[in-house]
Amino acid sequence: EILLKNNLDVETKTNLTPDELKNIIANYDGLIVRSATKVTDDIIEAATNLKIIGRAGAGVDNINVEAAKSKNIIVMNTPGGNTNATAEHTIGLILSITRNYLKAISSLNKNKWDRRPYAGEKMLSKSIVGVIGGGRIGIMVSKILSSFGSKVIVAEKKNKNFKIKLRQICRDSDIISLHIPSFKNDNFFSKNRFKLRKKFYLINTSRGDVVDENYVLELLKKRLMLGYAADVLNNEFDASFKLSKNIIFKNRNKFNIILTPHIGGSTKDSWRLTEKSIILELKEQISKTT
Repeated sequence: EILLKNNLDVETKTNLTPDELKNIIANYDGLIVRSATKVTDDIIEAATNLKIIGRAGAGVDNINVEAAKSKNIIVMNTPGGNTNATAEHTIGLILSITRNYLKAISSLNKNKWDRRPYAGEKMLSKSIVGVIGGGRIGIMVSKILSSFGSKVIVAEKKNKNFKIKLRQICRDSDIISLHIPSFKNDNFFSKNRFKLRKKFYLINTSRGDVVDENYVLELLKKRLMLGYAADVLNNEFDASFKLSKNIIFKNRNKFNIILTPHIGGSTKDSWRLTEKSIILELKEQISKTT
């Protein structure tokens, strides 16, 4: 409705195959996608009239940004629209993994009323939580944790004291929560970078390749990591990704692992916010280029 009211022609097409999108993309000046649509270099090469790609969401992993830049196509996203939803999901994962909710519910569904096996390790009010990443989501997670009474240590890569804070997190944290962007060919949470001093839980609602999943599994085997809760997995945006082959997924029942299918920002409220935001931004950009 917003686009139509601004005299723009709009066509909604869903469930297109890559080839189908490639065959029609030349007809369009603007493209709006969520995470499921992969805007590859082949599609961008075929987009002879495309000026703008709008991603209704924070990450642009599903868009070949470099290919778009080479053709002067603007790539926009909406990093703030799902901040609260992702932060809330992070807290949900923290509570689930530390309080054994899923195991307790599973036991109850088997007609068992057992309390002692599912006692949590610590209360959040007695926990030190390391938050790595001081962006919108990291800050919101920190605020919520502080309201629980947690001691929160925030390490932001852009700050001068990042390495000092990271060492403090490795030394003191009962829980570590990751809120940083992915870096190609660099698993941030890796053996070389993280020398842990105490047993801890790891939470990942950022991107799958932020962690070295083999290192996570090694720590779980040694019981240095008490649990891993993740909303993301390595290579999930690759066309070749197969859940059954992922090392964390294959070992989810052997260790204290909770996985959700990248639903951190997925609430109907956040969808509306991100959709409206990207539509308004796209409208403004198209008005400048036409």
